[in-house]
Formats: sequence, C-alpha cells, structure tokens
Amino acid sequence: MTTETEEPTLTVDELAARAGVTVRTVRFYSAKGLLPPPVIGPRRVGRYGQAHLARLALIEELQRRGMTLAAIERHLRQLPADVSARDLAIHRAVVASWAPDTVETLTREELQRRAGRPLGEEDLERLAAMSVAVPDEDGGAGAGAGADGDGDAYRVDPGLLRLGVELLDVPLGLDTVLAARGVLIEHSRAAARELSRLLREAVAERDSTEVKSLSAHMQPLVVQALLTTFQRSLREELREWLTDGEPARES
Repeated sequence: MTTETEEPTLTVDELAARAGVTVRTVRFYSAKGLLPPPVIGPRRVGRYGQAHLARLALIEELQRRGMTLAAIERHLRQLPADVSARDLAIHRAVVASWAPDTVETLTREELQRRAGRPLGEEDLERLAAMSVAVPDEDGGAGAGAGADGDGDAYRVDPGLLRLGVELLDVPLGLDTVLAARGVLIEHSRAAARELSRLLREAVAERDSTEVKSLSAHMQPLVVQALLTTFQRSLREELREWLTDGEPARES
C-alpha cells in the first residue's frame, strides 16, 4: 500500500486487482494516454501508486456515467498535471453524486471482482452494516453456488461500493464508522434543507421553466461548494487536533 508521499510500489497486476479491472484494461488506458506512465524500478519493472489507482477509479466512474473514451480523455486533459490522489478521489465523488439511486444484484464472485479484492465474512458483514452490499434474501444462492458461498446474491449500491471497500482498511471500529456515517447524513440533510429553502425564497416569483433551468445549473455548483468547504473545515479541525497539546518548539 502506498501513500502520496511514498514511492509507487504496485505492479501492474496489483494495480489492476486493487482497481477491480484487468491488466489488459490498465494497459489499454495507458496506451490511450488516460493513465500516466509508471515509475520504472529495478529490473525495468513498472511501479504504480495511489494517483494511478485514483485515476483508474475516476475513469471507471466516468464510463459508468456514459462518457466515451474520447470524452474522458478531454475531461482528464483539463485536470492539473500534478493532481493528487486525494483530489482525484474528491473529483470522482462529485461525478458519482450525479448517479441515479440504483441497486445492482451481484453474486459474491462479481462483488469481489468489482471490489478488486477477496471479501471475507467479516468484510461482508461490515459492508452490509454500512448498507453498501446487503445479502439478497429473495435471490438466495443461485445455480452454481458452492460451499464457499460464491453463488450468494448481494444487493449493491454502486455509488458507495468503492468507498465501502476503502473503509474496510481504515483502523476504526464499525461502531465509529457507522456513527460517522450518521453524522454526515444528519448534517448533509440539514444543509440541503436550508439551501433549498434559500433557493426557493430567491426564485419564488420566477417562471417554473426558469426555476428548473436555474436548479439544474446550481446543483453541481452547490455540491462542489459543499465538498470544498467541508474539505477545508476538516483540514482545519485535523490540524488543530494533531497540534493540540504538542510542546511549543524552542526558538
């Protein structure tokens, strides 16, 4: 596993597995210029990092939204050359926020392929508790189900799957993760309610067609503003938390 300050350590096989795609797909995207070249290490082996992984996730998200490869190429070209993995993840979150509320039914094998990793029983329980992948009681174990349960069916929220899988590696208890989820839902709904009230009051006297046009124009701006504001607020909170109680440095 790498961070943004570490040297890339993933081979192309490891990158593909983590992203839930094939090696052929990674090489295809690379040939198209959608992925930056790897860092060449000892024995001429290419190594990939978190920025490659985040860019792959963004490409897959854009494809799920119906964008062609040519459109994706133009979209990525507009991003800064040194865009970080964190900023790519935020960009993907904005794209994913426009996805319709859909639920897919996947077998355990399909779920693991989409997750890009094996999922043990504890992993599946955590994903279910987060409402990311819930066992489909109606679907049950279909044809081909084996003793390992690979034929079990799960109702999966595609918009939350990657986030849920990433949370599996966060060293926090499930109670803490669920409590954090509850806080986010509560305050995001409150913010959405207040913003909707302000917009309704601002356009109360306008024509309904004009209101719909304004709403469609404002929605992405509001989401981006909320993400940016929250990111900066969280950064300030973390900075205060991490520096609180540290002994003052001697001059």
